[in-house]
Amino acid sequence: MHCQTCGGATSPEHNECQRCYTPLGQPAVTPGLPTYRVRGLGLAARIAVGATTVLYLAVALSPLVGMALARQARVDNEHELLLAALIVQVVLSLPMVAAYLTAAVLVIIWTWRARKNIEAFPGALPTLGAGWAIAGWLVPFANLVMPVRVIANVARDSLWRRFTPTLVTVWWSAWLVFSIGERVVSRLDSRAYDNLPETPSTNGDYQAYGDYYRDSLLRNAVPAVACVIAAVALYLLIQRISAAQEARVARAVPAWPNAPVWPNAPVWPAGSVPPGFAPGPGPVGAPQRTPEAGGTIGA
Repeated sequence: MHCQTCGGATSPEHNECQRCYTPLGQPAVTPGLPTYRVRGLGLAARIAVGATTVLYLAVALSPLVGMALARQARVDNEHELLLAALIVQVVLSLPMVAAYLTAAVLVIIWTWRARKNIEAFPGALPTLGAGWAIAGWLVPFANLVMPVRVIANVARDSLWRRFTPTLVTVWWSAWLVFSIGERVVSRLDSRAYDNLPETPSTNGDYQAYGDYYRDSLLRNAVPAVACVIAAVALYLLIQRISAAQEARVARAVPAWPNAPVWPNAPVWPAGSVPPGFAPGPGPVGAPQRTPEAGGTIGA
């Protein structure tokens, strides 16, 4: 006997498949329960996550432009160049924020669909309601714990794991470092910028701007590295979970639907026609009653 979910051999000694943990005799997907497509949405979410990461790295490295402009401003004694450095940072931040919001929406929708799908998987053990796939990201303080719990549950039941995959832990740890670190760095940068001279005129004033951008670059290093790690881990999680769920749902859909058959219908030898019937239009091998037999052709 083979498991209908993974195709592996099963044994009556166990109540479930030892590979995918589907109860013996159960289908890959419970009939009558809805499932959702996640591959296309997952691809869009991965693209948005990647774009957000690239744009954030551009913002994190923008102090390099500030350092160069501060140096040039000191040489030329042109404090307008310092304003240009601020404009560059703002211009880079706007598309990053747009990409971040897009990625957040797509990831949340994908998480909800993936979480709903496991409800139709026999042997799955959902621990939180599907609503937490959305509310978990939005409720303060709960968003420090609930998203990873939902994703961990989805990963276990989609990838046939008894324990939470290490990739989930790596993703959430890096995400927390990035999320908290980015806020701390933003506040430190804001306070340091407020202490700079409004209208620099001396070499010391211009040097203060150069030091500010240098320190900002160093402060951004930790959240930037954490952002890359979290993005790569989330990218892989979405890819693997989407592929696993789509493959499981496909196992529940017959490739070639069978024509309905009457129970206890007689089976005639191949090429023969029963008395009183003659070949006619319609399905292959479907005989029709002849007028001699008291019927009407095509009736």
